[in-house]
Amino acid sequence: MSNQPSILVTGGAQRIGLHCAQRLIEDGHHVIISCRALDAERAASIPAGAEVLLADFSTPAGIQGLIDQLHERSVSLRAIIHNASVWLDDQQGPDALQQMFMVHMQAPYMINSQCADLFPANSSGDIIHLSDDVTRKGSAKHIAYCASKAGLEGLSRSFAAKLAPRIKVNCLNPALIMFNDEDEDAYRTKALEKSALGIEPGPEVVYQSIRFLLDNPYITGSSLPLNGGRHLK
Repeated sequence: MSNQPSILVTGGAQRIGLHCAQRLIEDGHHVIISCRALDAERAASIPAGAEVLLADFSTPAGIQGLIDQLHERSVSLRAIIHNASVWLDDQQGPDALQQMFMVHMQAPYMINSQCADLFPANSSGDIIHLSDDVTRKGSAKHIAYCASKAGLEGLSRSFAAKLAPRIKVNCLNPALIMFNDEDEDAYRTKALEKSALGIEPGPEVVYQSIRFLLDNPYITGSSLPLNGGRHLK
């Protein structure tokens, strides 16, 4: 384990989380990635220098397992980026909300509560929650997902009040960032039309927003929109 303060990126073994982990390493940070599982393909994509801790956020015991690993290793934290996310449709059954609650709320709650002491007392730190632009107006089609992400925003504001002034706590609310390979053309066109800028920006814009929150000493308890002007449509 490096003696350098670390940035923990949950769900950092793929897509946006992986990109942000790579960019943080390039900027000179020591990065710890948590993920539920690591197959050969994902293992090959982990950037050099990153440490990987396996953690299943579907149960409190799984979440506690990550917390225990961090304490056993005496990790010194510079920041926690709560990127881990799960998307389930309301039609997938009554357990959908519970599954998303565990990842979007229970895990951040437990990790923030029990890992604040890992931030050095003589320096400032950051906790950044990745919520979703959908919380801005709600969703009739994806009620459970929206509710769990809205709850994450509530946690963010409460922890900002609790942990100030030593640790800044903020929320990032992205809309469309990057498509999946299997997304059909019709879906892509419809999704792009929802924003004023009408582009698929890619994960670098998330990293730029994280970088802003890490670097700015005077913002806490806030939610930063990253939606390409969806609120203008």
